[in-house]
Amino acid sequence: MDRRSFMKTLAAGAVATSVLSPSALANAPLFQQGSGLGAGRLPKRLKRGDTVRMVAPASAVLDRHHVLIAKESFEALGFNVELGEYVFGRHGYLSGTDAERAEDVNKAFADDSVDAVIAVRGGWGCNRILPLLDYDMIRANNKVLLGYSDITSLMNALYVKTGMVSFHGPNGFSYWADFQAQQFRDVIMDGKSTTMRNYKEKEETLTMMSNRTTTVNSGTAQGVLVGGNLTVLTSLCGTPYFPDLKGKILMLEDVGENIYRIDRFLSQLQLAGHLEGVAGIVFGHCTECDPGGGFGSFTLHEVFEHYFKPLGVPTYTGAQFGHIRDNHILPVGHVVELDADAATLKLLGSAVA
Repeated sequence: MDRRSFMKTLAAGAVATSVLSPSALANAPLFQQGSGLGAGRLPKRLKRGDTVRMVAPASAVLDRHHVLIAKESFEALGFNVELGEYVFGRHGYLSGTDAERAEDVNKAFADDSVDAVIAVRGGWGCNRILPLLDYDMIRANNKVLLGYSDITSLMNALYVKTGMVSFHGPNGFSYWADFQAQQFRDVIMDGKSTTMRNYKEKEETLTMMSNRTTTVNSGTAQGVLVGGNLTVLTSLCGTPYFPDLKGKILMLEDVGENIYRIDRFLSQLQLAGHLEGVAGIVFGHCTECDPGGGFGSFTLHEVFEHYFKPLGVPTYTGAQFGHIRDNHILPVGHVVELDADAATLKLLGSAVA
């Protein structure tokens, strides 16, 4: 994620050896990273009439209409919508001080009348509140958390500290049209075992022109899904909030980064030993990731092959998630099956209880 551009504009443990049943996951004992349980604890599925609370744990929302649009979108889905106290807050480029933003998240989980926590937007700032969250309380009040981009910090930290499953998908102020609404119903309300595969655009062509995928390493793999935004995930390296990637399916995406910076982030993961032992990798869209290095730049595919090919684990790129309009909803902490040749990622069982 291009933090430099953001600052200028201010606008923009181990894999389970067998797949556990949804009921077993929902009633699993206290999660411990590396315990062998691996899969996360499932939140309660949502239904029409439930209450969702919107929070802004990262960047400030500079246009209040963005919050109102997010609120109205979830009301159109059939939910009662509450706004966190500091959704319209402002502390520099953040939506309130670290203590205020953490308070909004803690209160949302602690309130028994709230059924889900929705991030209005990403940007930057979630890392700063991780030490201020009440993980014991959140563990005791497991509920749906939805967001992406900078919300990667929250999702992975909560998986590490509490074992809860959360959902990498559109923020409150995203493009909520038919595709996103149906994803939300299928995964979070109906608990379907969905399969992510890229769809063909309405093109009068003999073959798919856009939304194409590339297989880096063939094969299939099963494991718990972790990761999210590459820039944000890498920023957690060396902290107690970074997930153990051994035996996991690692998902990555990014936006607005020059290719040499994608190279740098993957190098960090490699040098730290985090890529060793992953079960599989799926890279979504790297939106507006340009060379930025002038003549002689590597392509994204060359960078991916450099880091992923030697691992020998099933890997494909170009999957339909990330900073794009139609962003699949994927459960962090849940068991999935990756098929690098078919370019699919399947949820193994319901991701909600």
